[in-house]
Amino acid sequence: MKSTVLARKYRPRHFGEMVGQDHVVRALSNALASGRLHHAYLFTGTRGIGKTTVSRILAKSLNCTGVDGTGGVTAEPCGRCQACTEIDADRYIDYIELDAASNRGIDEARELIERAAYKPSVGRYKVFMVDEAHQLTKDAFSALLKTLEEPPEYLKFVLATTDPDKMLPTVLSRCLQFNLRPMAPQTVQEHLARVLALEHVEHDAGSIRLLARAARGSMRDALSLTDQAIAFGAGRLQEAAVRAMLGSVERSVAAGFVQALAGRDGAALMAGVDALRTRGQSASGALEEIATLLQQMAIAQAVPGALDADDPDTPEATRLASVLQPDETQLLYSIALHGRAELQLLSDEYAAFAMVLLRFLAFPSSGSAPALEPGSRTASPVASSVPVAASAAPAVAATVPPSRASEEPPPWVDAVPDEVPAGQTIALPAAAPAAHTPALQATPLGERWAALVQQLVQRGLVAALVRELAMQSQWVEETSGARGALWRLRVERESLRSAALRDKLQSALSTLHGSPLELELLAGAPSDTPALREAAAREHAQQQAEQTMTTDPVVRELMAQFKTARIVPGSIKPVQRNPSP
Repeated sequence: MKSTVLARKYRPRHFGEMVGQDHVVRALSNALASGRLHHAYLFTGTRGIGKTTVSRILAKSLNCTGVDGTGGVTAEPCGRCQACTEIDADRYIDYIELDAASNRGIDEARELIERAAYKPSVGRYKVFMVDEAHQLTKDAFSALLKTLEEPPEYLKFVLATTDPDKMLPTVLSRCLQFNLRPMAPQTVQEHLARVLALEHVEHDAGSIRLLARAARGSMRDALSLTDQAIAFGAGRLQEAAVRAMLGSVERSVAAGFVQALAGRDGAALMAGVDALRTRGQSASGALEEIATLLQQMAIAQAVPGALDADDPDTPEATRLASVLQPDETQLLYSIALHGRAELQLLSDEYAAFAMVLLRFLAFPSSGSAPALEPGSRTASPVASSVPVAASAAPAVAATVPPSRASEEPPPWVDAVPDEVPAGQTIALPAAAPAAHTPALQATPLGERWAALVQQLVQRGLVAALVRELAMQSQWVEETSGARGALWRLRVERESLRSAALRDKLQSALSTLHGSPLELELLAGAPSDTPALREAAAREHAQQQAEQTMTTDPVVRELMAQFKTARIVPGSIKPVQRNPSP
């Protein structure tokens, strides 16, 4: 018994049967009804959404003669005349389809031009349809350009492409362009339900929902997958069987991963990965399902009640929307979306899958900061003077949402002034120095050592770790040794107190000094090194920059004009100016 695949059997035969492309159908129908016909049409969009189908319906509309043979151009072809039946059967002599993917050269273009010189054999119009037109060579496009711009009145061009960006601008400007859109999963699902009802195929809602999502907006792919699923399920469509065929992951599995990530439960996360491996389910499918769930969660967080109430996945997405903050949802969505490309980079895709999800655990939880006492500060007492109102401190608690009162407030809401009285300032937290960095205690030998190190660097006598040794050393004593001058340097890092680095620095200093000298490295914490001097200079420059900014009249005026304006601690950076020649 001969069987026709669903994608061909249910291919639309007229505009009324087109699904999901109402904007194109309406424009073409109105143009045909009013007789405002263009000489060249360009249909763009992804595969399987109806570009060739629209072209054939348009060809039928242009050549339909009606049941009685007296009809003219129409937006509703009869489907029974010679033109309609032969176009549907792919044997109408005046409708020529050219696949540019395999016929892309100058010879094929010239053949089309030769055919264009002859009037239609049986129809009203001769229609040339070029599929995947972007694959035509530049020479082929150039050959067609003149005919495309000024075709005979009996000739119509239809170009279809999945990549309009590769089309020549000179071609695009000569065509009336229509962009066919990928179809929404709900639209595909509804159409599949109608087709399966006509085919008398038993199915459940979950199975066609999975097929609609897997089609990714392509109705042809949806029908092809449905054919495959019918064969897989022995004439029936059941969610479990379709999920196994597609390699999809249950929503409950994705929800389990999101729950574990929200709770920062690494053990549960790894157990879920192991279970995924044991069941042989696709890691890529799991990431896709997680991304879909997160997308629904983001909608529930941003627009409560916007999710489809009839979708069985909505309750789970709504519940999980409350376990993550919106910014965490967005972060995890981005990680899942981009992580799919990483699964192929490792031979073990489950290990790669685990690493993708563990990336989220590297970020601290939004609720992990200690609770704040009303009016308390969480930053270092080191401060810079920034003009704000002194009476604003009690307003800190009011700026923190009740649901996130255990979080540290960002620096720009540390205080909310009512106004900025002239000359009044309050200390805001600035970046604290690292706890292990000692304060600089300048010494005469330290001054000399910093100058010597600068000369060593400028002359290129030290580099890499030898330069680091020089920068982290403090010159503490200068005496006479057996072979000349003996300099003692205090160095804290044991890795820098190696004999090899000492000898290289000793050689460089001897070259600079012009006479032999000996170095002795002592263990201990230095208090005057070139590195500490540079850090102190940077800190001084930073304080000067902050002082300049906070005392600037324009800045003070802006702070007074905009009551919620803030100078964010650490955002001010000194400008490094090159010395004049």
